Amino acid sequence: MVRCQCTWTCCEMLSPLRFKYSSALVSFSNFFPSVVTSRRSTRYPSLMATMSTVSTQEDAASNPNTHPPLQVAKRLEKFKTTIFTQMSMLAIKHGAVNLGQGFPNFDGPEFVKEAAIQAIKDGKNQYARGYGVPEFNSAIASRFKKDTGLDVDPEKEITVTSGCTEAIAATMLGLINPGDEVILFAPFYDSYEATLSMAGAKIKCITLRPPDFAVPIDELKSTITKNTRAILINTPHNPTGKMFTREELNVIASLCIENDVLVFTDEVYDKLAFEMDHISMASLPGMFERTVTMNSLGKTFSLTGWKIGWAIAPPHLTWGVRQAHSFLTFATSTPMQWAAVAALKAPDSYYEELKRDYSAKKAILVEGLNAVGFKVFPSSGTYFVVVDHTPFGLENDIAFCEYLIKEVGVVAIPTSVFCLNPEDGKNLVRFTFCKDEGTLRAAVERMKGKLKRK
Repeated sequence: MVRCQCTWTCCEMLSPLRFKYSSALVSFSNFFPSVVTSRRSTRYPSLMATMSTVSTQEDAASNPNTHPPLQVAKRLEKFKTTIFTQMSMLAIKHGAVNLGQGFPNFDGPEFVKEAAIQAIKDGKNQYARGYGVPEFNSAIASRFKKDTGLDVDPEKEITVTSGCTEAIAATMLGLINPGDEVILFAPFYDSYEATLSMAGAKIKCITLRPPDFAVPIDELKSTITKNTRAILINTPHNPTGKMFTREELNVIASLCIENDVLVFTDEVYDKLAFEMDHISMASLPGMFERTVTMNSLGKTFSLTGWKIGWAIAPPHLTWGVRQAHSFLTFATSTPMQWAAVAALKAPDSYYEELKRDYSAKKAILVEGLNAVGFKVFPSSGTYFVVVDHTPFGLENDIAFCEYLIKEVGVVAIPTSVFCLNPEDGKNLVRFTFCKDEGTLRAAVERMKGKLKRK
């Protein structure tokens, strides 16, 4: 009997268990070569598939303490451990510089952290009101008005959530019925597909392609119909760094009004817009009444671990969001909400300095990637850059990222995992520049030294 040697989070949680694998031990190091190109759900061998090769009856006879295979509902069984978890664990295993997962390796501003400490000392530690501490809801409303010119009711139109990821889940589960059609733009943040699957939605996908990742308007017009329930937009866009233009947003808005379609907008990178101003879909004529705007504190204030988010929507849509939120988390961290009040009252100079800092980091990474030999695509927002890895001769993004980690010591994210059709992303990988300048320069030097064009 041997212990499972895989690095899946689920096995870490089940560390007391012992599985009889014989020679079928799995690890991330032999994960990535087993790429197939049909569907994302079949790209990686699953732990359950490996375990299924073992005879249950034989195990039961030889070891009465053998546990059954891990179980998951059918609507989630195609989703494996997230690519971000996989890559971060590989980074640790191989001592690689992690330019994969989008979390800063530096801390947030002192005035916000001090506000959290003070709130804890002041005894603000019990359940908050389900849809948010009143002062925080008001601060969100004030910021939204400053950014968009829209007046929103903090009591009826704002719901505080545990990060934007929960806002996404609450929106999907609260407003989407089984069988509803929802349009996504690929590549997309992986939470979108998973939460839509939980809601039982029928997903339609439109791919944004390099070099500019423009919305294919004709394809959109043929895809959106009277059967479409909602369209999900992420601008600035993860992973490409694209920002939806006013012209694109106007076309989308017109189609949504014409076909009575809702819009869910993920705007967590709204303060990381470099080459153009961010435009919130809700601010366009006729769109607030059909839009849920989702945002968070983490990206703007480098406090991703706090998980403070929110959803802004008219009352008739807020009702569904709050119903789902009530039974997902009910309430969000009380002292962190009080600290978030201080954060949202930050002066304009904070956001100006934030952009300057990230612009400098972006320049280091982009210049370095160009020097290494990548084809680097423009990034107008977020803290991500997408590149074409094909000059280096690897068959696809998964193979390239595995090579980059093991042989070069740098982590990137393969973009095919953000597409319904992996072929759409197989030539692209994503790097992040939300790291200190020393880390960025170290990653660039490793790539200059060990990556060679074919």
